[in-house]
Amino acid sequence: MRALCISATASNQGKTILTTALLYHFRDSVRPFKIGPDFIDPQFHTKICSTPSVNLDTFMMRKEQVQWIFQKYSDKKISICEGVMGFYDGMEKGCSAYDVSKLLDIPTILLLDGSSSYITVSAILKGLKTYRDDNTIKGVILNKLSSSSHFELIKNQILKDFSDVAVLGWIKNDLISLGDTHLGLDLENITKIESVSKEVLENIDIKMVENLANETRMCKNEEATNSEWYPFKKIQKIDKKLAIVSDANFSFLYHDNAQFLKEIFREVSFVSSVRDESIDADIVYIPGGYVETKESYERLKESHNFRDSLITHAKTKPIYAECAGMLYLGNSVDEKKMSGILDLDFTLHKRFQRMGYYYNSKNIKGHAFHYTNILDEKEGTDRLFKTKKDEGKVGSWQKERVFGTYLHVMFRSNTEIIDTLF
Repeated sequence: MRALCISATASNQGKTILTTALLYHFRDSVRPFKIGPDFIDPQFHTKICSTPSVNLDTFMMRKEQVQWIFQKYSDKKISICEGVMGFYDGMEKGCSAYDVSKLLDIPTILLLDGSSSYITVSAILKGLKTYRDDNTIKGVILNKLSSSSHFELIKNQILKDFSDVAVLGWIKNDLISLGDTHLGLDLENITKIESVSKEVLENIDIKMVENLANETRMCKNEEATNSEWYPFKKIQKIDKKLAIVSDANFSFLYHDNAQFLKEIFREVSFVSSVRDESIDADIVYIPGGYVETKESYERLKESHNFRDSLITHAKTKPIYAECAGMLYLGNSVDEKKMSGILDLDFTLHKRFQRMGYYYNSKNIKGHAFHYTNILDEKEGTDRLFKTKKDEGKVGSWQKERVFGTYLHVMFRSNTEIIDTLF
């Protein structure tokens, strides 16, 4: 099995553009992965190669659980994992590109900015290589270069300084812009992918990239060779029908969450608020996404059948909602009217109110990233803690069998959440 990790020295260094180009090149035979809790990049990965992208998160899951996830979904000729921020960023939480690539024994291609520099690029690489002796950096691609002669200058210095790093090529400094939003890439800009991919890979030796990936071994965990190895709590099949709301409004759905729910419920259906579909199920799960933006709200205002059936459902049956899903259960987000199922009013801020990893009161690990908060200090059912020592603020609310939370979680490693639905 072949695999690669794509990383850099920081965010906004071109990781996603390089990952995009490689996914498009290998689009018929690649499984994309995203290190960390991000929802935007996986959606973009999936659009590029028509294969769902899977999150690998060693904060929300134990190491052996991430190994299992990687093994389960590495079902293509090559797996490409996009890192998070800089190569070592996230180490304090155990979920950096370094941590995950080392755990899974994946060679890392490091994207380095070579603009206005040459020898210093090799010095930066030395710092990254010596910071941890067990790093996985096996190749580099130089970004933002103006000429092949500039590339040769830096390449020769790196080859002089390192015997264990392949210099795979370079990317010019005037690439087509993909565009972005306040939360990441513009998912509608897919028409540019072919031309961007060709530009990115124009001066990269793709054969060397493939050869580097050939060094990958499957997970080192000896238990992984056992076909019955399952490092999660096993739960009995649930003889109920679950509806997952999934569309442009509610798109923050981890792929493995959907797969896990399919495994444990008798039947799982997907309902679209955009198409104004009615809900007919025993339980409803509403993931995060967007309800506060003008475009999303205009779509939701026209979803009469969806809203009415959800309100009817909530009178007697369970709902589990995350972040934007929870906002929709409330009365309003500022002047925007929601369903009113939960007596909560939210307001939107210009700056995020939470961002990062959190624990809830039951010590379940998750991720939160939102710009809203509740207007008054109504007591909730759960608190979210930045660390175990921090005083947690309310982040979840419940009314009878309707539960809403700001916390995004991975269900397979937190089966206690299933108990919330009953």
